[in-house]
Amino acid sequence: MDWLHLIAGLFVGLMVGMTGVGGGSLMAPILILLFSVAPTTAVGTDLWFAAITKSVGGFVHHRHGGPDGGPDFQVIRRLCLGSLPASVIVLLLLARIDAHQVKSGVVMAALGCVLILTAFATLMRGRFHAWALRASGGGDGGKAILRWQPALTVLAGALLGTMVTLTSVGAGALGATLLLALYPFRMRMQRLIATDIVHAVPLTLVAGLGHLWIGNVDGGLLLNLLAGSIPGIIVGALLASRASERILQPLLAVVLFTIGWQLIR
Repeated sequence: MDWLHLIAGLFVGLMVGMTGVGGGSLMAPILILLFSVAPTTAVGTDLWFAAITKSVGGFVHHRHGGPDGGPDFQVIRRLCLGSLPASVIVLLLLARIDAHQVKSGVVMAALGCVLILTAFATLMRGRFHAWALRASGGGDGGKAILRWQPALTVLAGALLGTMVTLTSVGAGALGATLLLALYPFRMRMQRLIATDIVHAVPLTLVAGLGHLWIGNVDGGLLLNLLAGSIPGIIVGALLASRASERILQPLLAVVLFTIGWQLIR
């Protein structure tokens, strides 16, 4: 067993459980920058890591979230209507790109850009939420948002499906920010995290199966990461309601921006 891989898995599992963020946002860059894993292999392995880790986290949130803190399955269904078909389309396009260096370059550039966008979304989540609350507070604007909510949620799912399949990043901070904008009154923080994590499970499974088919998954590396991440996400999910967003969010945003800049510079 590689203890460095186990410690990396434990750290990322804790972050995912407490914030819903950190799966692909942290694990894929860690694999690329610290462990010198090829970008396509890092993304493919990380998708399986995220699928299994978030399955455990989603179960814990469902069991301990209560009536107001568990996942919102209506929202999850809407997201999946967009994210799963988008994931399949991206996988088919990736399978048609034969040149390994070209594929790795595309993945690296996309990963860096999405990480910087994720950092911005993590830092600005509160402001997005406040704006959405004002926009949905009543009148014609609020009614229009309610009327278009299902279609916009499917569209948000398609965006997440594309980003997650290409980079393994996006289901956490970006997904949470989109949900807060679309459902500002409906999503308390613990329910938001639970919904975000549970939606990521089928999405990362579909994307992970596609990357396994393409040949981008390292099974031994995956097992080492899971040995740390599964206990980590259980502890993190149980601590989610006690975690301080004022400390975690700015710190996570700085880390994600720095990593994203390292990947694209």
